[in-house]
Amino acid sequence: MLNQPQISFYLFERSNERQVDSACRLCRKILAQHAKIWWYCSDTAQQTELDERLWSFEATSFIPHGIGQIDAAVCISEQLPPSSDWIVFNFNNHALEAVHDFSHIIEIVENNEAAKQLGREKFKRYRSLGIEPRTFKL
Repeated sequence: MLNQPQISFYLFERSNERQVDSACRLCRKILAQHAKIWWYCSDTAQQTELDERLWSFEATSFIPHGIGQIDAAVCISEQLPPSSDWIVFNFNNHALEAVHDFSHIIEIVENNEAAKQLGREKFKRYRSLGIEPRTFKL
């Protein structure tokens, strides 16, 4: 029997915080628990934006990261991680199909109608794959 993956949706209902900023904040919290984080992003412009934001996010501390750097605490990549010991942030416009390959998938939904609609579609897809995602309203 396959392990049941955890899928978490972080839904911004009132805040206009951008996905990249909330990902940085959440990443900092997760790294405090010594986890490895994989930012799955196929858009190269968004990869660069994520990389630059991690450099400038917090002036007092540095989050080790890199595009395609599998040995970094945060790896930004257009590929999915090679093993299940990564927490995967999905920055793509579709749900991950191979959900059982990962222990935890994180979806961040910005407070705008296009992002909410995309989030609803991803949520339905995960449910159709037999997973009941958790939702955190922020």
